[in-house]
Amino acid sequence: MTKQAPHPEPRRLGILGTGNIFGRYVEGLARYPELTVVRVGDIDTIRAEKSAAEYGIAAWGDDNDLYGDDNIEIIINLTPPAHHAPTTFAALAAGKHVYVEKPLATTLVDGTAVLAAARDSGLLLGSAPDTFLGSAAQTARHAIDHGLIGEPIGCSGFVRSSRVETWHPDPRPFFAEGGGPVLDMGPYYVASLVNCLGPVATVAAATRIGAPRREVTSPGRVVDHVNVAVATHASATLTFASGAIGTLLMSFDIWDTDLPRMEIYGTEGTLSMANPNTFDGDVRVKRHADDEWHVLAPVVELFGALNSPEQFRRGLGVRDLAGALDGEPHRTNPQFALHTLDVLTGIDTASRESRVVPLSTSCERPAPRS
Repeated sequence: MTKQAPHPEPRRLGILGTGNIFGRYVEGLARYPELTVVRVGDIDTIRAEKSAAEYGIAAWGDDNDLYGDDNIEIIINLTPPAHHAPTTFAALAAGKHVYVEKPLATTLVDGTAVLAAARDSGLLLGSAPDTFLGSAAQTARHAIDHGLIGEPIGCSGFVRSSRVETWHPDPRPFFAEGGGPVLDMGPYYVASLVNCLGPVATVAAATRIGAPRREVTSPGRVVDHVNVAVATHASATLTFASGAIGTLLMSFDIWDTDLPRMEIYGTEGTLSMANPNTFDGDVRVKRHADDEWHVLAPVVELFGALNSPEQFRRGLGVRDLAGALDGEPHRTNPQFALHTLDVLTGIDTASRESRVVPLSTSCERPAPRS
């Protein structure tokens, strides 16, 4: 796509879904004057009205009101994962560009169909996660691309429990089909690793349910217990097309651990990275001849204050999609999102069928930010 002149007016956004992450998007998007949220849509119109009033958004209504608003250019789809595919189809059919929360869909079949719909419509589709666009992942990518740790040989990532049952008022979707640590937290780790190391070729894995019933202790909870219907502990081996081998441990059963979040191992050193669910954080390197770890200077600006709630705001991916409308690189593109989904759903297939799963998709590494 050829770079165009910047859009003369702010891109007009509509947000579909006013659940737990809604406020994080509104607050994160506020840092971009070139973007403006003009409408909120939710099947619960009382909640839509309340959310719009809380954040000073002029218009609200149900999902059909959002689709039918000719003033909206981009819909940000924050519905629960099981609804991502059908609501994205509807938004594309209404002539809107779409940015959808992770995962793109809950099955590879649905994800592939969403991509086909976007392609046929001529509209842009983007998908979370966008944290790989932050300073931490971009700094790690820069270090790898410039040979700081030599040839990447392997990597590891460790997803520990977010203890969702202690803070989310309705954690049921996290323990139902389409949830679990693989589809909930796995996208952050896989997207960051593919950004750094390129696409994955094969997946092998084993999974299980840990505690089959979870007590919900969150303030304002709507249920007292959750019956678990999805694997909550998964161990996977990823073989990248480059030849690097990765180990991912993803669990809602690990509450306490001293394991790192993510590391990448090369022929000349090791990179240690911060939580990929955040944009920023220390990227440390220790080359073989070093006595100490060294913190690398960020190669792009920070998204938010370190160790603060700003790190869990969202919006950089929406800005990425909006920039792509003006000819900038589209890094949160659908091929990247579909490949991430292929890796994650491949983990379930590999465990269920006790075999190494060759992936059917691939993607380019997103262009680095500068």
